[in-house]
Amino acid sequence: MNRRNRNNYLSIAAVRAIGLDFIEMLEETNRRSITDRNTLCDIYNKEFRDRDGGVKDPNFSRVIFALRNGSKARLSRSGRHVYFNTNVRIRLHDQWFRPCRRQQNQTTPALGNVSSLSATSVPGPGDGVRGRRRLAKDILQRLNTTDRSFFVADKYGVQVSSGLYMESGKIQISVDRADVYELKLFVENTGQDAVYFTYYTALRWLQYFTLEDSRRVTRNNPLRLEPREKYEVTVRFKSSHVGVYSATLAFEFKQNTQTTSRPFHIVRFIEVEYRTKLAALLGPTEPYKPLRLNISEPENCKVDEGYPPEGYVQNFLENVLPLGKYTPPPDIPELAKLLKDGCSSRILRGKFGELQSLLQSPLGFHNYAERFDLLLYLEECQMHVDIKRYNRDQVTLLKDYDKRLLVLNLPGVSENRPSVLRGDHLLLTKSEEVSFSTVTKYKGYVHKVELDRVKLGFSRRFLEHVYVDKMKFRVEFTVNRLPLRLQHRAVHMAVQHGLGDVLFPVGSRSLNSASPPALRFFDQQLQRNPEQYSAVCHIVAGTSKPAPYLVFGPPGTGKTVTIVEAIKQVENNIPGACILACAPSNSAADQLCEKLITSQHVDARKIYRLYASSRDPNAIPKFLKNISNLEGEMIVFPCKEDLMCYKILVSTLVTAGRLVTGGFPVGHFSHIFVDEAGHAIESETIICVAGLLNAETGQLVLAGDPKQLGPVLRSPLAINHGLDVSLLERLMTQNDLYKKDDMEFDKCYVTKLLLNYRSHPSILKVPNELFYDGELVACANEISSNQYCTWEHLPKRGFPVIFHGVPGKDERESNSPSFFNIFEIEIIVDYLKKLLLTQAKRGISRISPRDIGIIAPYRKQVEKIRRAIKSDEDLEKHMCIEELKVGSVEEFQGQERKVILVSAVRSSKEHVDLDETFNIGFLKNEKRFNVAVTRAKSLFIMVGNPTILRTDESWGRFIDFCFEEGGYTGISFTSVEGLEEVERRLLALNIQNESVETEESAVQQYVNPEWRHDY
Repeated sequence: MNRRNRNNYLSIAAVRAIGLDFIEMLEETNRRSITDRNTLCDIYNKEFRDRDGGVKDPNFSRVIFALRNGSKARLSRSGRHVYFNTNVRIRLHDQWFRPCRRQQNQTTPALGNVSSLSATSVPGPGDGVRGRRRLAKDILQRLNTTDRSFFVADKYGVQVSSGLYMESGKIQISVDRADVYELKLFVENTGQDAVYFTYYTALRWLQYFTLEDSRRVTRNNPLRLEPREKYEVTVRFKSSHVGVYSATLAFEFKQNTQTTSRPFHIVRFIEVEYRTKLAALLGPTEPYKPLRLNISEPENCKVDEGYPPEGYVQNFLENVLPLGKYTPPPDIPELAKLLKDGCSSRILRGKFGELQSLLQSPLGFHNYAERFDLLLYLEECQMHVDIKRYNRDQVTLLKDYDKRLLVLNLPGVSENRPSVLRGDHLLLTKSEEVSFSTVTKYKGYVHKVELDRVKLGFSRRFLEHVYVDKMKFRVEFTVNRLPLRLQHRAVHMAVQHGLGDVLFPVGSRSLNSASPPALRFFDQQLQRNPEQYSAVCHIVAGTSKPAPYLVFGPPGTGKTVTIVEAIKQVENNIPGACILACAPSNSAADQLCEKLITSQHVDARKIYRLYASSRDPNAIPKFLKNISNLEGEMIVFPCKEDLMCYKILVSTLVTAGRLVTGGFPVGHFSHIFVDEAGHAIESETIICVAGLLNAETGQLVLAGDPKQLGPVLRSPLAINHGLDVSLLERLMTQNDLYKKDDMEFDKCYVTKLLLNYRSHPSILKVPNELFYDGELVACANEISSNQYCTWEHLPKRGFPVIFHGVPGKDERESNSPSFFNIFEIEIIVDYLKKLLLTQAKRGISRISPRDIGIIAPYRKQVEKIRRAIKSDEDLEKHMCIEELKVGSVEEFQGQERKVILVSAVRSSKEHVDLDETFNIGFLKNEKRFNVAVTRAKSLFIMVGNPTILRTDESWGRFIDFCFEEGGYTGISFTSVEGLEEVERRLLALNIQNESVETEESAVQQYVNPEWRHDY
């Protein structure tokens, strides 16, 4: 490259760094207050620009543009004045002005004596922002080829020490108050010859540290250290924000002053933890030691059959179409192992090659059943591994008042970790026989679940001849295979019944002859909403047949009420219509049913809620019991003829499979509705379709949002090959009928709802722009959505969005790999107390804990937040505090709260790649970001590390938005210097990041989600 034109090739970040150097020069020469653009331009051109060996820097206008682009400068309206960001401050004594190159043997005057500096003085080439950059790059390059221990070691007789304990060059300090903390570093020459201390710096911009030495050492003002001479460098730290603050300091030395003398460096890492008593309480209980799961099985195993529950289900629905076992082939675990660890590009031979080819082939109707079979087998294989996380050793059982039952205490069962339902079974092995090659496993059927207690029924032989009081067992959990078996059957029946035009529709856009009728809505508010009105009319008209009709419902747009109105209109306007309404979960199905009967527009006698035999009667809402198959405490399945008398049947997707087994005729249901269709994998959705829907005459309606989270899956192989894609998402992303044409959807096939009735406009803005093409319109009730616009703790009045920057620390404990961040918990608890303990101040009404939600991506963070709330005297005694929900994003999907607080947890770059690879955490997962933000109605508070989160496009946009609108608080951060990555990589050298080979999925290890129980 022509050196004269090098500035034409500089990136905007590089030009910005030059601008920061210029600001630094102004600071050190007491000219920072100058704002006149012409004066600054003269200083830049005459004193600054031509100082690097005759190679000119970019012109002044380009530098100002780069600084403005990075929010480091702004222009007055007239353009005559330049104002530099006050956050750009000089924290390090990197001397700027040096004598002219012909005077380099002279010393530099003190900073305070600015008047003695020559106007022609130019800065030395090695200091300032770019000087630190060059040094950082040099150190990083050498770290890649040099042993780190050598790099941080004292050498050539020079020692850099402090009075504190230091390990591998790292000095850790803990403070518990916001006072200035002072650390003395001693540079000592213990050798026989003099050395020159030439330079020291932090390798990135420091906001909370200052460095100082009495002689102001620089490369142009080196300090000669005689043998046994010691020199002091002072590091001061001060912050009013809790967190972890890190600095990487590089010290440079030469053995003589000759220009040919090669410098050597010593690096020190400083980490300051500013924590309170709460942080000390929540810290790791014991050092993290990765758990290696024991997944081996005994060579010979005999199962002693247990005592299943009786009398809790009565079945009059005959098994006309028996359900097969669909047992995974024995070579599936071997296939998973061969394709693991990045080996999926490897070409396999024989039967494994055929399976690999099927896995990598695109989904089509020709391979529909076979491909889903394989994906489901892979997922089941991982489920069997993950469930072992809950196995327990040395467990005792208690006798129940019912002598046929034993009671097992199982903490976590109440939260479905794991899921244990009535009719499921567990396996017990005597503890002393666990390592035997031949063992007997005793099957215990679940009769009742009471919070964290499970009542189990074992064989009479076990109770009378094996079990004795205080005997210890290993408890093994098992996977409920029923939903998997139903999915296998469904994908095969989809092919058998010729559902190709439903699953892979090829109709022509806008050529459908059917026109939507003019309807009079039961819900007048929906009739005034153009998109909801259009969706219902097209569903009633059947304009998409045989293709499914999609209702694309972004957060808070009334997707479910639209489906309910459509069901009522179909029942009212189409003679002979029979409707099956389904959802993935019981809660969503109950909500559908509730809205249908409370509207009183449909005779409740025409509606029937069908529950699974495993459903706990106590979990069934009272207002649905009279129209359901619950009779007393017993689940009853009526005969087919009785069920077919109802106009509207409501069930979960899985329970709908019972209708197929019962022999419901194909085409009995004219319309099948699936709400929350984005939450179910495609094969689960098909359970309610295959064997029930007539492909030619029936209408399938799917409602959901492909931009929100889908189902929780465990197998990375199954996820990577598309099992996590719902039918709704596949159609919208891969089928032309459901894609935009000329910026619009074809309303004959899909309607996108646009009016958001949930969130304040500021909360909605970023998700709307990122995921919904900016088309959503905030229509929430102003009194509700503006409730916190006057809250005294907002950084900016009228803007109910907060990003609170915290430089936290990722931690783990015991054998749990899940992460937690106690510094973020402190901030979360502080905000929670401000919300709950403020009694109707300044026009803000009192808020109930049930109106607040706290979201965290990792299970351990959820547990620590709950513990922090319980340990706080004021919060613990607050009325109804138990109604405050703390959970993962998945647990909040489909819900809303007045106030949402989110803890991001992540503060270490070295773990970010893990999040992206395994689709956990907030980073690199735009769906999780979208769901988290859009749960809030009136106030959204995000707590996290801005440096880490800004590496993600979605969070970066959100943080910038908060910063621009005045909603940012907490630690200040710079986005332009570009050395954060160097800092993190250097600090990562001190972290022993355990890598333990395990068969357990990353989702299970880090997130530990609920196991599906809602069938």
